[in-house]
Amino acid sequence: MTSIFTPSPKPSIEQDQFLTIRSREEALARFEAALFPRQLPSETRRLADALGRALAEDVVAPIDVPPFDRSNVDGFAVRSADLARASEGTPVRLALTDETISCGIAPTRPVLPGTATAIATGGPVPRGADAIVMIEHTQPVGEAGGDGAIEVRRAASPGQFVSYAGSDIARGEALLRSGTIVGSREIGMLAACGIAEVLVTRRPRVAILSTGDELVQPGDGLRPAAIYDTNGAIVTAAIAENGGDASFLGAIADNAAMLEAAMRKALADSDMLVLSGGTSKGAGDVSHRIIGGLGKPGIIAHGVALKPGKPLCLAVCDGKPVVILPGFPTSAMFTFHDMIVPVLRRMAGLPPRSDAKVAVKVPVRIASELGRTEFVMVSLVEGADGLIAYPSGKGSGAITSFAQADGFLKIEALADQLPGGSEAEVTLFTPHVRVPDLVIVGSHCTGLDLVTAPLAHAGLVVRSIAVGSLGGLAAAKRGECDLAPIHLFDDKTETYNTPYLADGLELVPGWRRMQGIVFRKDDTRFAGLSAEQAVRAALADPACIMVNRNQGAGTRILIDRLLAGSRPDGYWNQPRSHNAVAAAVAQHRADWGMTIAPVAHASGLGFIPLAEEHYDFALVTARKQRPAVQAFLDALASEEGRAALVRAGFRPA
Repeated sequence: MTSIFTPSPKPSIEQDQFLTIRSREEALARFEAALFPRQLPSETRRLADALGRALAEDVVAPIDVPPFDRSNVDGFAVRSADLARASEGTPVRLALTDETISCGIAPTRPVLPGTATAIATGGPVPRGADAIVMIEHTQPVGEAGGDGAIEVRRAASPGQFVSYAGSDIARGEALLRSGTIVGSREIGMLAACGIAEVLVTRRPRVAILSTGDELVQPGDGLRPAAIYDTNGAIVTAAIAENGGDASFLGAIADNAAMLEAAMRKALADSDMLVLSGGTSKGAGDVSHRIIGGLGKPGIIAHGVALKPGKPLCLAVCDGKPVVILPGFPTSAMFTFHDMIVPVLRRMAGLPPRSDAKVAVKVPVRIASELGRTEFVMVSLVEGADGLIAYPSGKGSGAITSFAQADGFLKIEALADQLPGGSEAEVTLFTPHVRVPDLVIVGSHCTGLDLVTAPLAHAGLVVRSIAVGSLGGLAAAKRGECDLAPIHLFDDKTETYNTPYLADGLELVPGWRRMQGIVFRKDDTRFAGLSAEQAVRAALADPACIMVNRNQGAGTRILIDRLLAGSRPDGYWNQPRSHNAVAAAVAQHRADWGMTIAPVAHASGLGFIPLAEEHYDFALVTARKQRPAVQAFLDALASEEGRAALVRAGFRPA
């Protein structure tokens, strides 16, 4: 019978230097350089089948979540202005409308001054209402069993117990980035947006072979001088744990022809081949001698300065990694986790492994309720003296509070707060969380996603925390971020942003975006008017309701300048995003507001330009030379970045 074993071509001089010891860093660098960059194969999976997979492309939110302003509690939708003087001693009586709003029921009656509407948790907030009063804080009154009115003994603040449209997820924002691991939290985010399937990186198919005459598979009887094959089971499980589609092909005796045939078939059917044993100097160690004939470039490193793990052999055969682990189980698993897992996870689109707990500093006070142990979700950023944990909650109904957090810290039941500056320990949600390379805290803009996309695709972790322009400046002054996006107009100098900078901060020009009045296209009250004329027309019509922006937002400054001290109906309705303003107008809960042109156009609304504002960045000078900051500045100045901004409706500075 003719042997199928064909002698391998004469190996190169470098490959002939068996067990030429290389440092761990050099061996790994050579291995990765021979494998990457590479196009990772992808496949479309339904949400239920995408768990644990890495996204192969960015996912953009197709809708606002929630899609309307909704109640966070059972109670009554009210006008906060009606309850400004409410107290235990001076209760305020409100007449009830003839409507009860439940989940899935669109309101048909407006809340007029002096009235309230019963509403359930999750119910849409009706027109005219800007707050919710909990049912526990009301008392029914009236002769007919209390159906017609309620008494309220507590004042209500604007926005109380209201989740605004788009406050959780804004339509058009980058919902999840390419490379994100799909877990239950991510599936919740995708489902909330109506997304049924996603493109994910296909798991690399990894074949596992054990080698050695002495090996017996678990379950079989041991013969004299034989041992059970532990490496096969351990390596197969470890590959599955780290994103590989593992296929154990059994143990092969120390026979060159049989082993080469098994290796060739395994490589033909798989993306990667992992063997254990046969990599040392013994007469029966033939695995490494076969590799030279399986494809180029062949052996990358044979012998690594590790203890244990010195005989490790790394090779690449026609683009496919071939790994020969040491035969001893301890050596095999040490080298596998240290040297092979990074490559395997990268092929699977997974991030590097990390520890499960980290020590942090909490920069701001976190209030807590006495008597209850509280778990606070946090996002991690790198501070001057270590990790900083930012509370990341958006409310109990927000999906992203959970999905976008890195982990949680615990406040004990006997504490009513965690003071600012406290040291704490954060438990990570997964061992794969990476501290962000770039931290952006301040005003949010959809243009940010366009500039940071190349950074995320290059493997940098970018964290953007939207707290408004003034909140971002405060974080920058404390050194808790790299950049603070701001768009603040100074009346005295009639300039943007520069007057607000403090020592240690410098201005990086960003882009220009048009702010203006937004209204429904069929609303003839605003047809053909300038922004100033439109506001005057709105103020002259008592039935015209506005939607404002939150204090601290740059847009709020522009609105207040236009209003010149007026406080029209809806003034205290203060959502925190441009998307929520557009949603309020589009859904007839308000008639006009102020937002940016791209959001107005995306919502199909009329838009009256007011002013082209400067959306710039306050850069923390001490962090300017960090690689991620330089990468951001390069992306901002690049032709690709500028073109993307122009396509989205912005004008680069």
